[in-house]
Amino acid sequence: MHRLTRARAAVATVFGLNGFLAALWVAHIPVITEHTGTSHGQLGAMLLLVGATAFVGMQVCGRLIDRIGSRPTTLVAAIVLCGAMLGPVLAATPGWLALALAVFGFTNGSLDVSMNAQAVQVERAYRRPIMSAFHGFFSVGGLLGSGVVAVGLWMDWPVAVTVTALGALGLIIVAFASAGLVGRDVGMAESSAPDASHEEASRRWWRELDLRRLILLAAVAFAAMLAEGTAYDWSALHVVETFGTREAIGAIAFAGFSAAMMVARFVIDPIAARVGPVAVVRWGAVIGAIGMLIALIPSGEGAPSAIIAILGWAVFGIGLAGLIPQIFTAAGNLTTRAGGRAISTVVGCGYLGMLAGPAIVGAIGGVTSLRVGLMPVLFALAFAAWAAGVVSAPQPVGSRRRHDTLET
Repeated sequence: MHRLTRARAAVATVFGLNGFLAALWVAHIPVITEHTGTSHGQLGAMLLLVGATAFVGMQVCGRLIDRIGSRPTTLVAAIVLCGAMLGPVLAATPGWLALALAVFGFTNGSLDVSMNAQAVQVERAYRRPIMSAFHGFFSVGGLLGSGVVAVGLWMDWPVAVTVTALGALGLIIVAFASAGLVGRDVGMAESSAPDASHEEASRRWWRELDLRRLILLAAVAFAAMLAEGTAYDWSALHVVETFGTREAIGAIAFAGFSAAMMVARFVIDPIAARVGPVAVVRWGAVIGAIGMLIALIPSGEGAPSAIIAILGWAVFGIGLAGLIPQIFTAAGNLTTRAGGRAISTVVGCGYLGMLAGPAIVGAIGGVTSLRVGLMPVLFALAFAAWAAGVVSAPQPVGSRRRHDTLET
């Protein structure tokens, strides 16, 4: 197999594995909280803890990537995450569950940054957009993980046994993917270790980098993932509460959003190659806003109105599908000297947006209505459309070659 194809397959596998492992925790939340006696309030605090430790893991991993490369950080984070999945399952009290989730959050955040750094390197070597498909594989992994958990719970399999077996399967998958992961940062010096001049350049990367561009990328990532996080937490409840439908109908809204996003991510790359990343982000934000407006149409109550809202959430997913991949690619290409720190900054701010979005919607919706609470998403997407030009591809700081090659 050609080394580029092998590298692409390996990175796609890691994205899929990350989605699969994350789904194991999310799908088991009801069982784990019941087993540990965790209240809803405690669970909410623990979810914030997961977000906080993930953000810390992203920043630590960004520095490690710049020092030792994204391949070892990806491998270590993936291996540890496979084992960390057992922590929440084996926890017997809320205190132990909080500790286990802190480890899970830190490791998952580290893997998020390192696998995106790998994806940027492989995409750079391909010289054409392939990032959206990687994120599509993450969605596929999440779907598969949720399905396996559903089957296990339906068959009444012991949760600890199920997670242990799936964690072991994850280790096998990591071993399979390890041979294809990129061993050197694209654009770095040819020597096996960075020289003193490179180390010095890495330490002063922020002086040469366009900090305004980095900050704006981080802000757009925050806005895009604020919108995405809102769909995860509020799409189903919006349909149920607004139109008085059953919970099963509300679940279809979230499923429609997720499925539409997953499918769109597998077709966006050739579109991005034709029209460019700026157009993908700008028009994706516009389409997402149109989807949200469709979902928020006050067209009465009952099944027909709920169906229209579900359609709106699906359009919302199509619009959002291409935003984050283009933003992360742009962050990784800001510099080849400290790409890990650039990616970790943007990914971390995006993650904060994903946490903040549902909270903002809930706060506003609690004093008005859920329909009004969802309005900030429109402002976030309007900002993303306005600032879309920031994802255009400049020559990375520190690039030494006209054409990048993939070193393994």
